[in-house]
Amino acid sequence: MTLESAYNLLYEGALIVLALLIGAMLIRSIMGPAVTDRVLAINMIGTMVIASIAILSMYLKENYLLDVGLIYTMISFVSVLVLASVYIPFKAGRSGTDEAENVRTQKVRGNKKGAGKKRKRRDDR
Repeated sequence: MTLESAYNLLYEGALIVLALLIGAMLIRSIMGPAVTDRVLAINMIGTMVIASIAILSMYLKENYLLDVGLIYTMISFVSVLVLASVYIPFKAGRSGTDEAENVRTQKVRGNKKGAGKKRKRRDDR
């Protein structure tokens, strides 16, 4: 066994392991219990694909694949930023924005002052 065939065996083994891990993260991104788990799984898939591209570049001795890996890194980073920017306002809207917090505190104050009184509506005047 030559040194080059040992390296090729190592590259093939690493690619197989990464493919299995990408499959596991794909399942995690589909069945994740929370949205944050799904976003994290998608980020992990991107990282493992970048590692696979780098290993494939060494295995095939093609340097242009490293450029492809760098471009994929930028795309993966931007996609996680977009997912976070979409998810964070959605999460903040569900848990309560400033406007919703003001409405809640007004209701609490209103109930303390006039707990037994019936409020008049504009139509009741």
